[in-house]
Amino acid sequence: MTEIHLSEQHKAFIDQQVKTGAYKDADEVIAAGLQRLGSETELLQQMIAEADAQFERGEYLTFTTADALADSVIERGMRLLNRKS
Repeated sequence: MTEIHLSEQHKAFIDQQVKTGAYKDADEVIAAGLQRLGSETELLQQMIAEADAQFERGEYLTFTTADALADSVIERGMRLLNRKS
């Protein structure tokens, strides 16, 4: 089995999770954390793959200045706000 070393802060967090009754023991806390990390990693990989696909399809914008980028963000935000009204 792999040996792990936890900081006092992490140990205290695990103990607190067990004390609240959210988890039966430290193993459950660690397993839940690893499961969440795996899910987040998978989601991030999917998002990166979609971004790569969008780039390959030419679905991106190019800005020559920071002001042009800011204007685009503001304009897009205003359009989204107007759709919700």
